[in-house]
Amino acid sequence: MDRLTRKELKRDPLALEVQHGFEFLTTHRQETIRYGTIALVVILLGGAIYLFHRHEQGVREDALANAMRVNEAPVGAPAGSAPMTFATQKEKDQAVAQAFTGLAAKYPGTSEGTVADFFLAAHAADAGDMAQAEKRFRDIVDNGDGPYVSLGKLSLAKIYASEGKIADAEKLLRSVIDKPTALVSKEQAQIQLAEVLAKTNPKEAKALLAPLRSSPRPAVSQAAIDAYSSLKLD
Repeated sequence: MDRLTRKELKRDPLALEVQHGFEFLTTHRQETIRYGTIALVVILLGGAIYLFHRHEQGVREDALANAMRVNEAPVGAPAGSAPMTFATQKEKDQAVAQAFTGLAAKYPGTSEGTVADFFLAAHAADAGDMAQAEKRFRDIVDNGDGPYVSLGKLSLAKIYASEGKIADAEKLLRSVIDKPTALVSKEQAQIQLAEVLAKTNPKEAKALLAPLRSSPRPAVSQAAIDAYSSLKLD
């Protein structure tokens, strides 16, 4: 994390949203390098909205929806202009942290609890608290639910790589390559693995990226071309 991302796709709105998100990250690579964590949160919350509308309402879904409403509430808006407003950003940040922390603590191991953990981990990383971010991403990987675990693996791998734990990062990324999900494709994991291995094993990094540069999927081919160039593998 630098401040230290077909047939089924056509049927699944969540998968389509993630695909569009990947294409955005590809065409805005420089911004993504700095704000990759927040971009993942946006994709994740989009998935959470989809899950909320897809399933019957229940206690956990209500709690997640409420936390998201707190996060989306405006600051300094006139009274009555929105269902929920905050006088200051500090007041809102405290309410958001409380809502998602409570959700993560109350529903560990569920989709809703995993979304909350991911949100908190991402914001900890952006605040520079990498120890807290690592702890929450590791919890997602070890105890999370559904395809969100694959996003947790990508994020934790970035932290490990930044700490020089290349073998640990590699292990996580290879597990995603072996079992991609609707949220993280095999190609995304391959590109990130190439970036992790570029200095210690440039030959393999090159082998990972080379075939992806001619992928029929424009987003994948462009991401591979950009990574190949930035890593100076030639």
